[in-house]
Amino acid sequence: MASPPHFLLFPFMSQGHVIPMIDLAKLLAHRGATVTIVLTPVNAARNHSVLARAIDSGLQIRMHQLPFPSKEGGLPEGCDNFDLLPSFNFASKFFRATSLLYQPSEDLFHQLKPRPICIISDMYLPWTFQLSQKFQVPRLVYGTFSCFFLLCLHCLITNPSLSNSRSDSVIFSDFPDPVEFRKSELPKSTDEDIAKFQFEIFQADTQSYGVILNTFEDMEYNYITEYRKTRQKSPEKVWCVGPVSLYNDEKLDLLERGDKASINQHECIKWLDGQQPSSVIYVSLGSLCNLVTAQLIELGLGLEASNKPFIWSIRKANLTEELMKWLEEYDLEGKTKGRGLVIRGWAPQVLILTHSSIGCFLTHCGWNSSIEGISAGVPMITWPLFGDQIFNYKLIVDVLKVEMAKRAMEEGGSSYKDITMVIEDIIANRESSQNGRC
Repeated sequence: MASPPHFLLFPFMSQGHVIPMIDLAKLLAHRGATVTIVLTPVNAARNHSVLARAIDSGLQIRMHQLPFPSKEGGLPEGCDNFDLLPSFNFASKFFRATSLLYQPSEDLFHQLKPRPICIISDMYLPWTFQLSQKFQVPRLVYGTFSCFFLLCLHCLITNPSLSNSRSDSVIFSDFPDPVEFRKSELPKSTDEDIAKFQFEIFQADTQSYGVILNTFEDMEYNYITEYRKTRQKSPEKVWCVGPVSLYNDEKLDLLERGDKASINQHECIKWLDGQQPSSVIYVSLGSLCNLVTAQLIELGLGLEASNKPFIWSIRKANLTEELMKWLEEYDLEGKTKGRGLVIRGWAPQVLILTHSSIGCFLTHCGWNSSIEGISAGVPMITWPLFGDQIFNYKLIVDVLKVEMAKRAMEEGGSSYKDITMVIEDIIANRESSQNGRC
């Protein structure tokens, strides 16, 4: 009897990339494939419980750890996830450090039995294309972004005149829905290493066998159709498998998806159960939130002034001494007792979003959060911060015109009054509609 197909998976070392890759690993294994997923120590530890349960259930998933070359890459020791970098100034070093995993990955490939028939790699690991060439197996790119963003990126790379014009704005006039961006919203790096790395990604992806996308055709049909045209040699080799978050139906997996939750499952569910349907504002600005403490304090004041129940997830790196002091001295939790829940660290996002008490989602518009919010049918307050988040915001508000999606504020800071006003507006619109969900 022939062995089941064996896939070798390489996620990029960032929460928004590792999480959907593990979802994909489980999806492939559920279809009878053998899957080996390569993780660095921090990412293996964060996702150990979810993977262990999948393996114990009989799924043919193997986890292989490779030490991350932090020191060799000029990074502080133990920085093997993007969210552990001291600042974004280390980004180019981090990207280059990942390429040092080529040789240990080649050694691993030699050891694997049965021999992998395919490499599925995050687009941010372009060196895996050389690995696939060496072993003469196809490389599938796993795009953990919206197809809309990938199409915009392709247009900007292949048509540099778009961003080099004298105009203050850029219009993608050939798109199914003409979309306008301010130039300040477009990705532009003054770091030559980053620019070179981006071109390496583009070259590797265009030469790869195909692309897997965490999206679905009913949502992005026109943009998926256009994106397929960019892959001139094999337009049919673009597969949409999302939203992959929906393949998690075990509460423990939802609780620990991405990392161990910083709140007890029963405490979280009990609190949510005690709120009215479609009444709670869930606030999460992602694992790479770059807001300063003053802005986070304004956000907290806005949640208090809204007089609405809320869950506020604050990532560990944002819990500065200054913010912790404010939380304690201002006593936000005491002043909002019964209607406010602050999670210091990792939150079980899908578990929260799918609860009937959630009335709206204040999000940074990372793609995982965006597609999870859309899947849950929750109205959104959008606060894009950088990168693809601006593009996802445009997709949600201007293209898809998701009902009751509003931007929290424009560039240039935040005011708790602005936040309160947007919350009140979206909740009022929700209450006047027949259904609390979109």
